[in-house]
Amino acid sequence: MLDRLRDIVGDKGLIADPGDMAPWLTDWRERRKGRALCVVAPASTAEVAAVMRLCAEEGQPVFPAGGNTGLCFGAVPESGHADRPGIVLSLRRMNKIRAIDRAGNVATVDAGVVLGDLHAAAAEAGRQFPLHLGSEGSAQIGGLISTNAGGTGVVRYGPMRDLVAGLEVVLADGRVLDDLAALRKDNTGYMLRHLFIGAEGTLGIITGAALRLHPQTPNTAHAWVSVADPAAAVALLAAMQDRAGSAIQAFELVSASQFELVVRHVERIRIPFDAIPAWSVLIELGSEDGSTGLSAILEEVLGDCLEKGTVVDAVVAASQQQAGEFWHVRHSVSEANKKEGIGVVHDVAVRTSDVAGFIAAADVVAAARYPQAVTQVVCHLGDGNVHYILMFQRAFWASLPDTEAFALEVEQAVHDVAARFRGTFSAEHGVGRKLTEELERLADPLRYELMGKVKALFDPHELMNPGVLLPAKAG
Repeated sequence: MLDRLRDIVGDKGLIADPGDMAPWLTDWRERRKGRALCVVAPASTAEVAAVMRLCAEEGQPVFPAGGNTGLCFGAVPESGHADRPGIVLSLRRMNKIRAIDRAGNVATVDAGVVLGDLHAAAAEAGRQFPLHLGSEGSAQIGGLISTNAGGTGVVRYGPMRDLVAGLEVVLADGRVLDDLAALRKDNTGYMLRHLFIGAEGTLGIITGAALRLHPQTPNTAHAWVSVADPAAAVALLAAMQDRAGSAIQAFELVSASQFELVVRHVERIRIPFDAIPAWSVLIELGSEDGSTGLSAILEEVLGDCLEKGTVVDAVVAASQQQAGEFWHVRHSVSEANKKEGIGVVHDVAVRTSDVAGFIAAADVVAAARYPQAVTQVVCHLGDGNVHYILMFQRAFWASLPDTEAFALEVEQAVHDVAARFRGTFSAEHGVGRKLTEELERLADPLRYELMGKVKALFDPHELMNPGVLLPAKAG
C-alpha cells in the first residue's frame, strides 16, 4: 500500500515515519489522538483521485486534514479497525490561487490554500474575502468549507455556505465532481455542492472551490462598549441596526471572565477602560463609500444609548492601530483558553432575541451542577451564536475517572438549555467525533434518517472520515 501511494504522490507526498506523523494524529488542543497508516499529501486533483481509487480498492478509510484548528476532533483519524487504520489525506501541497475574477467577484482556489493567503490575494486584486477568525493563519479553505465555518463577519456576509459559489470534489470512488462554473444563476436541479458544505469530509474530498469575493470596505469604524448585561447588548444591537443597517460587519459580546483570561495569558493586550467591563461589545462598521461618516454614526448611537442607560461606557477607536488592538484582544480568546485549563466549549445558536435568556438559563444550570467551573461567554451576537464555555482547572479534570463521559454530560446539560429556546448545539464548529451522540439525540428523526441515506449513497463502504457526524457502523 505504501509503495503504491508513493508511486502516486512521490516521496514529498508521503509521510510514514511515526515521529513525523505525530502532529497529524492529534487535535490542536492535544486532547485526542488517533492512528493511521501514513499521511498522504497529493499535489493535484488527479493525484487525489488516484489515491481515492486505491483506498477504495484496498478498503482503507480516508481522513481529510486541513489546518487542524477544529474543536470537535473531526480531523483525528480513528478507523476502529486494527487491520485498516486508514490514511490521513492532507491538501497542504494544493495551495494555489487558481484565478481571481474581479468583475465576477470570484476567487477559484485549491482547497489547501490558507485563509490568510486568500485574504492577501484578494486584497491585491482590490477585493476582500470576508471570512475572519482567529486561526486564519493556519486554517485551510477545504476545512473551512467542510465545517461551514463562521467567524466575526457572519452578521453581514453569512457563513462559509454563503461564500461558496462552486466546488470541485473527489468522491469516495475517485470520480471528480466539477462544479466550479460559479454562475450567479443556475437553476438546473439539485444544488449538490451544498451537501459537501458542512459535511466534514464524510461524503468526499473538496479539492477546489470558487468563492465569492466582495468589494473592500476601506472606510471602517470600531468601538469597544461596556454594557451591564446581555439584554442591554441586544438592545444596543437593535439600535445600531436602525441607524447603521448592513454596515454592521461585526458585533461581538464577551464576558469579563473571558477577557480576564486573555489579559492573564496573552502578551501586548490593551483594555481601553480602567477595569474590564462586566460585558464588552466590540463593534465594527464598514462601508465601500469613503464619504460615509461611520465614526459619527457610532458616536450618535452610543451617545443616545448612554443617555438611556443601555450603555455604561464606550470608546470609539481613534485610529486603525487602536482598532487593531481591540480585535487583537478578541481574537486571542482561543489561545488564552488553551493555556488556562480544560474548557468545555459549546457552540450554541439561538435567535438573537433569545441570547440573553439562554445565557441566564445556562448560568443557572452551570452554577447548580458544575460549581468547579468558571463560565466564559464569547458571543457572535449579530447572528445569535453563543460560545458558552465552562472552564475547569487541569487538576480537577485529571481527577475525573472518565473525562469524555463527563464532558458529554456537561455538553448535554447546556445543549438542553439551547433546545428549550429551539436553538442548535452546533453553529460553526461542526459535529466531528465529539458530538455524534448529540446529533442523534437532538436532530429531527426524519432529518437524521435522510442524512444516513445521503451518506450511504456517496460513501457506501464507509471509507470517508468514518465516525464523524454519524457513528461508524460495526464490522
